[in-house]
Parts: sequence; C-alpha cells; structure tokens
Amino acid sequence: MDTLQAHLERIARDGYTILECVIEPELVAALADDLLRLEQQYDLKPAKNPFEGSRTVRIYNLLVHGALYEQIPVHPQVLPVVEGVLDDGCLVSSLSSISIDPGERAQPIHADDQLLPLPKPHVPTVCNTMWALTDFTEANGATRVIPGSHLRDHSPEFGSHHESIAAEMPRGSVLVWHGSLWHGGGANRTDQRRVGIAMNYCAGWIRQQENQQLGIPRAIASHFSERLKELVGYGVYHGLVGHIDKRDPKFLLGDTRSGSGMIWDMYSGKS
Repeated sequence: MDTLQAHLERIARDGYTILECVIEPELVAALADDLLRLEQQYDLKPAKNPFEGSRTVRIYNLLVHGALYEQIPVHPQVLPVVEGVLDDGCLVSSLSSISIDPGERAQPIHADDQLLPLPKPHVPTVCNTMWALTDFTEANGATRVIPGSHLRDHSPEFGSHHESIAAEMPRGSVLVWHGSLWHGGGANRTDQRRVGIAMNYCAGWIRQQENQQLGIPRAIASHFSERLKELVGYGVYHGLVGHIDKRDPKFLLGDTRSGSGMIWDMYSGKS
C-alpha cells in the first residue's frame, strides 16, 4: 500500500493520485442506496447543460441529508491526503453526488480553480476528491485527467479538445487531485450508471463553492463532530481568518468554551 508521502509526491508530480479500495464496503453500499432514495424523494433530474450534463443526476449539499454523509469529509483514509496538499485548516468546499447515466457525453475539460483570479501555476487552493460508489472504467465515464497539467501557466479554454486518460479505479476507491489539474467526467458508453461522490475541499483562506454556513442549518451543524464543524467553516484559519469579534464562530452552535486563540494574542505585552 502506498504511503501518505507517496500519494502527496504523486499529486505534486502528476496532479492526482488514487487511493484504492479505502472506503468500507458497507459505507459504499449505504451511500449508494441513500442517494437513490434522495433522487426519488426529490424527483431529481439532469440539469441539461454541457457542464453538469444532460444525462447526469447531481445532488448538492449532502450534509443536510443525514448523519450518513457526515462520515465523508472526515474519512481517515482520505482527509490526511487532502490536508497534506492544503493544510489542516482546509474547508469543505462542496459535497455532492454525480451519477452519470448511459448515453452521457464527456464533460468539457476544466480546472476546478480556474475561476480564481490567480496567475498559474500557484500554490494549491483547491483539492478535490471523487469517491467511486461503482467501478470507474474508461467505458462508463471514469473521470478523465491530463497528468501534469496542474503545472501549466493557464487553464483550459471551455469546450476545447484535449487528450486525456481515464482515472480507472474499483468501487470503494477515491481519486484525489490538485485543483489546477485539467480533468472532466467521461462519456458513459455502457448500459449501467456510474455513481460517484464529489467531496471537494478548499484552503481555509478561499471562499467555499457551496455556502456551508448558510446552506446547513445550525440545528444540524451543532450535532457535527468537532472536526466536521471546523471543516464546514466554524473555525478560525491561522488565528485570523473567519473570526467573529475575536471569537471562534463555534459559539453560534452553542459552544461556550472560552479563549479566542487569535493571532494578535501572540503579540500581547509587546510594543
């Protein structure tokens, strides 16, 4: 089995790595079953645009849909890799499912950080993951990647063609990639659905893709584990970013522990 360092070196070199069969089979099965329940309950349909897909069903903001999904952002086989790319102040950027049905076309190649107005290449601002709830194959729409493209000095032009390879992996595996990597969902040429969960993270100083603090009711977030509270934004990055009147925003969830831990406290007594 590859070490954490080996995965981080692969991401630095190629822009991605695959954690093979790291998710417990019972969790994979439970997630797959519950996604079908949500899809039927809310009568969800494809979005009908080239990026999200005309035969792809997506379910957003999964953390509001039950404790089952709380296991995903903090999974011990995945989070350390993400923290190694960003740091332990990283945040949940978005958590959604992506179910690619037969007949879907390949998604346009893109980089997940290309809307950020930063010159490239740059330090990682985004680190995203794809959980395979079914086998991911070249034929059924496995995520397509362009190795090393995260080191380029620009992002791809939307809709342009690029040679890519399929990040094939067995059910229960996780693809982890640098946010600058050029990639896209593949075409599904089979008669079976390809199901994945996109667990996306960003650096603690970057705005999250999905607004976690407004999108997740406090009554739900108050029951999250301490680490998950931090990951969705109820914390302070490097003693500064995200505070409320010099307080950790966890107080909004009923946390009454004292101590601000602000960066300015480092300078107390100094002039």
